[in-house]
Amino acid sequence: MKNILISLAMVATAVSACNRAPAGDGTTTIAVIPKGTSHVFWQSIHAGAEKAAQELGVRIVWRGPLREDERASQISEVEGFITRGVSGIVLAPLDDSALVAPVADAVRAKIPVVIIDSSLKSSDYVSFVATDNKRGGMLAGEGLANLLPNGGKIVMIRYAEGSASTTEREEGFLEAIGARSNFLMLSTNQYGGADVEGAYKKSEAVLNRYKTADGSLAVDGIFAPNESVTHAMMRVLEDNAWAGKVKFIGFDASDTLVKGLSDGHIDGLVVQDPVKMGYLGVKTMVAHLKGEPVEKRIDTGVQLVTRGTMNDPAVKDLLHPDLSRWLKP
Repeated sequence: MKNILISLAMVATAVSACNRAPAGDGTTTIAVIPKGTSHVFWQSIHAGAEKAAQELGVRIVWRGPLREDERASQISEVEGFITRGVSGIVLAPLDDSALVAPVADAVRAKIPVVIIDSSLKSSDYVSFVATDNKRGGMLAGEGLANLLPNGGKIVMIRYAEGSASTTEREEGFLEAIGARSNFLMLSTNQYGGADVEGAYKKSEAVLNRYKTADGSLAVDGIFAPNESVTHAMMRVLEDNAWAGKVKFIGFDASDTLVKGLSDGHIDGLVVQDPVKMGYLGVKTMVAHLKGEPVEKRIDTGVQLVTRGTMNDPAVKDLLHPDLSRWLKP
């Protein structure tokens, strides 16, 4: 019920934003453009942005593509806000190359840009507010290695080409595993994609290569680098009675993934702080608009959560953020 209410609030807020032009009364209006709008991660970014907006007395307009592979849609959003003349843009680029030109267009139009979540192959931005994604991937690799002290065979499903944040996680994971001689990477070049169903099919296809005659899985460890691929992989393991029989570390948190961690179907989740990311993204933009100095790079933190730590008070706030407090119709 909680998730349904939050989803309804998200829809209502998005519809309201679509019908709301930038303020003509002098109110600072900031466009916040995520990679996508369907995952809990982005809903958490939205909540943090709304929290900052309410504290600072500014207005945000939240718009982005539904899916995280709709490059043309995100480019169109940036271009639309340039035309509307917002005060600033907070952007999570879903492609580190494709969004370079639109961001340059915004800067030429005297609209500053703060980049969040995922990096851009450009320096045309005020600040980059994000997780240290390579560090997150290394935490996953180190965590999996600790679960498999004798080594083993590992599968990593990638997310999507052009996504800088997940690419950095994948590189960090491979670096951590590669530092140990007793691991064999079975698969590292397959991409799950932006939606759970597509990632399910890809994950199942990859794991079926290592299915033995008795139906067991000749894989010791698995890593998935984002919410959708982690969700898909967990479902594949559950549907094939492999859950709990292979060590599995994923990335990001949702109610479904946290339940998987509690049930023993996931051994660890590398958790970001998306509420903080959205909050600091807007707060940094407002500071810049006021002429205050801001840091070029702001790290919003990352940690590996296990069943042993998931009930720690600080961790529980990351796993179960109260999004409804900020996302209201």
